[in-house]
Amino acid sequence: MQKKRKVSSDNFRRCSCGGVWAGIGEIKQLAPEVLAQQPYGKEVDCWSIGVIAYILLCGYPPFYDENDAELFKQILRAEYEFDSPYWDEISESAKDFIRHLMCKDPSKRFSCKQAIAHPWISGNTALDKNIHPSVKAQMLKTFAKTKWKQAYNATAVIRQMKKLAMNKEESHQNQQSK
Repeated sequence: MQKKRKVSSDNFRRCSCGGVWAGIGEIKQLAPEVLAQQPYGKEVDCWSIGVIAYILLCGYPPFYDENDAELFKQILRAEYEFDSPYWDEISESAKDFIRHLMCKDPSKRFSCKQAIAHPWISGNTALDKNIHPSVKAQMLKTFAKTKWKQAYNATAVIRQMKKLAMNKEESHQNQQSK
């Protein structure tokens, strides 16, 4: 039996295997080959490590768009940047580490073994600068934006549910008055 796949706008990829559903990750962390529904291996985990390292170093995700279709396009093209001023204080070695983990071509992407051997992880190439204040500020902004979007979506759902309930009540009253 072939697996059916669905990429949903609730930021989770789901896989249906005989009626059993399992969420397997945040869209923003999924490798391009997963979104493209191509065969994939352990390389997707290295991609996710790259995304997480990116977020930890600057405070925001490498891919972002309010529109899921645009977000998917960014990921499928592996379109990310090291924006100034957020990346100005980050070492070139750290950026190189991320570039190798977030390489679009899985065959060229770092394996876990290669990632561990990278000088930024195994050596002493990190800059001797405290980036915590700027990363913390950016993470708070990103978190607030996400929470605001969730609150807006919840309000829209509640408003729609109320509208449906009122329509149902009106319909019921109209049927009783006939």
